[in-house]
Amino acid sequence: MLYRIWFYLLVAVPILAFSPLLLLTTLSESTYSQFYWLARNIWAKCILLGMGCWPKVQGRSKMEPGKNYMLVANHTSMLDIMLMLYISRNPFVFVGKKELAGIPVFGFFYKRVCILVDRNDANSRMRVYKSVQRRLQQGLGICIFPEGGVPEEHVLLDKFKDGAFKMAIAHGIPIVPMSFLDCKKRFPFRFFSGGPGRLRVIIHPIVETNAKTKKEAAFIKEIVRKTILRDLENDTK
Repeated sequence: MLYRIWFYLLVAVPILAFSPLLLLTTLSESTYSQFYWLARNIWAKCILLGMGCWPKVQGRSKMEPGKNYMLVANHTSMLDIMLMLYISRNPFVFVGKKELAGIPVFGFFYKRVCILVDRNDANSRMRVYKSVQRRLQQGLGICIFPEGGVPEEHVLLDKFKDGAFKMAIAHGIPIVPMSFLDCKKRFPFRFFSGGPGRLRVIIHPIVETNAKTKKEAAFIKEIVRKTILRDLENDTK
């Protein structure tokens, strides 16, 4: 219980402490890069190190500075957000579910800087597509957890949704698949569980989408899913 309470304190305290700077950098989309620097170098790192969770990343050099990508990974924990920020020096925007905007403190900034998906709104998909296009034109990458949410505890890797792969092909941006091996162990959604330790990440070879068609999105999606699933299965063994 103390470990979990400590996590929520680490999430909230830096946001409150730096709220004037965070507010200034979220007044306009043109200052998002400054907001991202604060989120990555102060907020995310304070949480990960404060929780005693040190990332161990393989393949970081494969992402070129100044280039935008579609980042995808398995989703098992709230630590996934901080870990993804830690990994990518290239600024990106999360595409996430609207419900997270209701979380106190965190939700205020979440809804200001992320692209929100409303599953109950039929027009939400088109708005997301336009928002992604605008953010890419600003030189930012996109991050989507293609499972569409955190699966049940017994599910190693849920089915992937099409959105991330269709958008990557539509905009011609490379896909960077990643396997997060330890986030569920360190901070699962089960209340009385978790603990400090390493957070291993495998960054897989980049999947180019140039000259790909929307019909190939399903094939790419399954290739990426099998790649991540293989890592998870091998780690379980």
